[in-house]
Parts: sequence; structure tokens; C-alpha cells
Amino acid sequence: MSYLTTNGPAADAAARLGWGLIALSSAVIVIIFGLLLSALFRRRPIPPGDVETLGAIGRKGTGLSFIYVGTGFSTLMLFVFVVWSLQALGTVAGPPESPGLTVQVTGHQYWWEVRYIGAGGRGFLTANEIHIPVGTPVRVELSSADVIHSFWVPKLVGKMQMIPGQTNVTWMQADTAGDYRGECTQLCGLQHAHMAMVVIAEPAAAFTAWWNRQLMPPASAGTQLAADGQRIFQVRCASCHAVLGTDAGGLVGPNLSHLAGRQTLGADTIPNDPDHLAHWVNNAQDVKPGNAMPAIELEPSDQSAVVAYLETLE
Repeated sequence: MSYLTTNGPAADAAARLGWGLIALSSAVIVIIFGLLLSALFRRRPIPPGDVETLGAIGRKGTGLSFIYVGTGFSTLMLFVFVVWSLQALGTVAGPPESPGLTVQVTGHQYWWEVRYIGAGGRGFLTANEIHIPVGTPVRVELSSADVIHSFWVPKLVGKMQMIPGQTNVTWMQADTAGDYRGECTQLCGLQHAHMAMVVIAEPAAAFTAWWNRQLMPPASAGTQLAADGQRIFQVRCASCHAVLGTDAGGLVGPNLSHLAGRQTLGADTIPNDPDHLAHWVNNAQDVKPGNAMPAIELEPSDQSAVVAYLETLE
């Protein structure tokens, strides 16, 4: 989550400006401390006798030169940083070329809905993970479904508010492949601290392959246990969650069409493996108190079946 080392042009400009401000602030501290020490060790000796005999304090030498030099230097530095800040804002405001991809991100308490816009109806919904191709500017349209959230992926893009009824636009680009963690930075409720995401930057070929997988319905349940789990899922979960190619079409919770391919559960709260998935399915409130998913409390056999089915959603 460090914003001092970045991997994309939208964040690089802000990081460079940040380092410049740190350097300037450090220089100001050193100069002031040096002048203070100089004043302490070069103070005028006080002659013996009563204080009243010291006479009036007068000005000696050219002390005003410090004020002239300091004021001039400060004005110059402020002007330099105003120009630098405007240049950084210009870089952050928009990419140097047309974005190759548009992603709509909607904040919910406490997860991220991610919609990919594709030509010819080739768009799709996913959640909590954002895949992008390396070296491609990505337009990110931000909104909120409930309260004010804030979108921040420090190594790729600075913070931007997500406000109900309003769409804010930013952009990001990853110069190198990798996983970049993001976070909601606006206090949005009980589980604000567990509202995170992962931006996965990958080569163009891998991103295209991932995109095509998202457009395909997951494979049919291959075992009787998974088939039983699908039936239970339709009864207990389909009113809130959607799975491509099935009758499950709920929009309240995250789209689960390719859940098994995601790294984490609960917006980067726990790993996505069978044990954690079973715990989440049975009692999500125990894992993430205050989230919108109620405790289902399935029988052990039904829980195993649902987990087996969800593990097929790749």
C-alpha cells in the first residue's frame, strides 16, 4: 500500500511531487534548526550588573538580510511547487492517449461491484478484483450504491470519492504486471477496514484470455455433490447472487459467476479456499460482522454440497 514507490503514470506524478515536498519540508526543518542553534551559540554575552543597567536593545549589523534572503527563497520555492503541482494535476486528470478499456466500479457496504464495458454486448459483472492489461490506460468510472466511499490503489492511482447519485471519473495504468492492493479510504461503516480490493495487471494475452473466460458460463456441476449444492444454492442464495448461465439472477450481493477464480473472499478479508469458503457460506457475520449477508447456518452435508458447487465456478 506504499504510495512512495509507484508502478503507473497516474500515480508516478503524485509520488514525485510527494518526494519533492518531503525534501523541501526536510530542508526547511534543517535550515530553521541550524539558524536556531546559531542564535543560541552566538548570543551576545550579558555583562555583569543589574538588568536595568544593560540599556536599550539596539540593532547591530545587517540582520535584515536574513529576512530578505529567506523571503525571496521561500517565494521562489513556492512558485516552483505551484507549477509542479499544476503539472502533476494535469497528468492525473487524464491519460495521454485514449483509454483502451472502461471499468465501472460501484462501492457497496462493504464490497466492490466491477462492471466491464465491452462492445457488442461483451461486457460482464464481477466483484472485488479488477483485471487490467499492462501498459494500457484504463478509464475508471466511480459511483456508490449507498454511502460515500473512496477508491484508492496507491501504486496505480490516487484517491477519489465515490458519491451516491454521482459518477466521478479517474484512470489508471500499470507499467508492470503484478497484484496491486486497493482500499476504501472513506469511513463508510462497521467493516470499512475490510473493504479492500486487488487490481491484477497482466500481459495483454493473459488479460484477453481472462476476459473471454468471464463471458463464458461456468462448467456444469461434475459430481452429484456439486449438483446438490447447485440446487441448494438456487433455493437459499439465488435471490441475492447471480451466476451466469443459471436461473440465479440476484443483484443484491456480488456476482459469483467465476468465484472460484478469485483470490479472496469478502473483499480481500479471507483467502478463497474450501475451508474459508465453508466458514463464509455458513456464517458470514462471524467473519465480517455488519455485512449484508445473513447467517445461513446450513446442515453440514448441505454446506459441503454448496461449497463443492461454488468450487466449480471457475
